[in-house]
Amino acid sequence: MLDLKELRRDVEAVRQALALRGMQFDVNLWQTLEARRKVLQIESEDLQSRRNQGAKKIGQAKAKSEDIAPLMQEMTDVNTQLQSREQELESVQTDIQNFVLALPNIPDASVPKGRSEDDNVEIKKWGTPREPHNLDHLAIAERFKSGRLNGIDPEHGAMITGARFTVLSGKVAHLQRALSQFMLDMHTTKHGYTEVNVPFIVHGDALVGTGQLPKFAEDLFKLEHDKPWYLIPTAEVPVTNLIRNALLEPAELPLKWVAHTPCFRSEAGAHGKDTRGLIRQHQFEKVELVHVVQPDQGLIALEELVQHAERILEALELPYRRIVLCTGDMGFSATKTYDLEVWLPAQGCYREISSCSHCGDFQARRLSARTRLPSQKATQYVHTLNGSGLALGRTLVALLENHVQDNGAIAIPKALQPYIDCEVLEP
Repeated sequence: MLDLKELRRDVEAVRQALALRGMQFDVNLWQTLEARRKVLQIESEDLQSRRNQGAKKIGQAKAKSEDIAPLMQEMTDVNTQLQSREQELESVQTDIQNFVLALPNIPDASVPKGRSEDDNVEIKKWGTPREPHNLDHLAIAERFKSGRLNGIDPEHGAMITGARFTVLSGKVAHLQRALSQFMLDMHTTKHGYTEVNVPFIVHGDALVGTGQLPKFAEDLFKLEHDKPWYLIPTAEVPVTNLIRNALLEPAELPLKWVAHTPCFRSEAGAHGKDTRGLIRQHQFEKVELVHVVQPDQGLIALEELVQHAERILEALELPYRRIVLCTGDMGFSATKTYDLEVWLPAQGCYREISSCSHCGDFQARRLSARTRLPSQKATQYVHTLNGSGLALGRTLVALLENHVQDNGAIAIPKALQPYIDCEVLEP
């Protein structure tokens, strides 16, 4: 959530910053809401003052045995007016809150300006891309048939649930499990993360806290239940909510958490895109990284976070590139984002496999998560970051397509071999 003080201090600066994201900020609506709030606040404070003064007058009149009936009637009128004003003020404040909750984060000054993914900027490349070939991950996995199931089996997934749900079986399922264990071990033992196991179901407030609600309700799976419960779209939601309403001591920071969870996304508005295979599923698994840092450490932590995701790709010998997203292509909560794109030979292009974002204090304001600097009395909002380290389905796709051999076997990168107990995975 944006800083209300900043909005009130310089609304034009906020309007210009959000325009870089392609958003039209409704200045007139904001100013109308603010003007009404100020009037109601002044009137409420005036009525509260009159009520306090009236209470004193009633007390004084009682002490003198004077008739207090006129004063009591006046106070009844004042209380009626005050109740009305307070109800109106609460309604306007709710409108302001909803207005601000719908506003995305402001881009960092270092983010390149642009309107779409075409304006994103490539930062680096690693590895030598394999020559494009026609053997995609589904065709490769067909050779790893296990009984009546293919290694990657969208048909049975669709039979059980529907389109964009998939069953993995046999050696392919083992390979994905090995990838998750490898990633978790790498991040905990090499990169200093603490592993957490979190709920896969969250309430609506948790999604408001990280920015998925109210803006992206259509992308979520809401449960039919007597409580407003949702399946998590990413582990970022439950993990970042671990700091809800927290006052963190400086010595506690930075916090670095890693979690392996399923993720559930309805992909509203993405009909017809990447419908073949594991690239875009309604249910998929991800190893998620979350940082919570001091306010002056956010951009430094972003560089560290993206490097941790890169180390996974490098250990798996998967060519990739890093790009910085332009102002018009960033996610709702981000102030700066790096995407990692892995090379997929069957598509002959790079595809996103990790998105690493610095959210500044945007989520912390929603979550009321603060810290107190040793040199200051006032508290400050912490900064939060998150990124995939990595998305397992897309990592599996990249591993199969980049390391398939002429005979259909999969050469296993050295770093992964202890987790699958072989150098080559034979069909």
